[in-house]
Amino acid sequence: MLPRDLPLADVLPFARRADELGFDELWVVEDLGFRGGVAQAATVLAGTSRIAVGIGIMPAAARHPAFAAMEIATLGQLFPGRVIAGIGHGQASWMRTLGVWPSSPLTLLEETTTAVRSVLRGRPVAPGRYVTLEHTEFTELPETIPPVLLGVRGPRSLALSGRVADGTLLAEPSPPSYVRAAARHIAATGPHELITYDVAAVDDDAERALEAVRPGLMWIGEPDWAPHLVGLPFADELVALRAASAGPEEFAAALPLEWIDELSLAGTPAQVRSKMAARHEAGATCVVLTPVGEGRLEQLESLARVV
Repeated sequence: MLPRDLPLADVLPFARRADELGFDELWVVEDLGFRGGVAQAATVLAGTSRIAVGIGIMPAAARHPAFAAMEIATLGQLFPGRVIAGIGHGQASWMRTLGVWPSSPLTLLEETTTAVRSVLRGRPVAPGRYVTLEHTEFTELPETIPPVLLGVRGPRSLALSGRVADGTLLAEPSPPSYVRAAARHIAATGPHELITYDVAAVDDDAERALEAVRPGLMWIGEPDWAPHLVGLPFADELVALRAASAGPEEFAAALPLEWIDELSLAGTPAQVRSKMAARHEAGATCVVLTPVGEGRLEQLESLARVV
């Protein structure tokens, strides 16, 4: 993952180095107040030669599907086979501050996803509750159609992804228990990508690696993250710890190392490879490593030891 707050001067060097080191995919983030996902994707695609670039994610509530499809189609024409488009609900609190949160987020996401995928294929779009595209005059379409994935976490949204999208993107943390549970909700009947995010650090000293990712887990335990904890033996204890903590920093500082071990891709190269394999066994098709803290450009060198 290309971190959302990576210093601007490091963005292209980070992307180019990830390409050189042999990573298969680079995911950019579109979080409110940081950097636009499409602009980042175009920049790093133009600055690299091989690596696929994913946009994770474009909020359906903030982007009309006609213009989202045009952006994706343009990237697909310019960089065939290297573009992955992620769409999601968007964080509800952010969308509410913008005045665009719909009364039925699930309906909007379904109509947006269906419309974008239809436009990319040159197909007409049936009118819906939120989405209306009354013309089929989209002429600049890619020969290689970028896959459209949904970045979602709730059971109904995961089931929707299994029905209408080319794949699903799971936010961090994505322990194997969460991947398995998500795959059951997705219940795709055909090919379906399943991308997972996790905070990551690779070090010959396993404990040092675990300590390095501790700050990246400070938000775990809040209600939105409940699906990620399903099946974990310490789930109730983690939620109780979060409730008893004065804030996210105090919570992160109190996390036992064995919990961090389960909730991250941190450890020695062999340990991290084993954790990645467990996520693939659970159903993941691509595992995304997210560097944490300072010196993230340098961290790429250590993360590359697992590939």
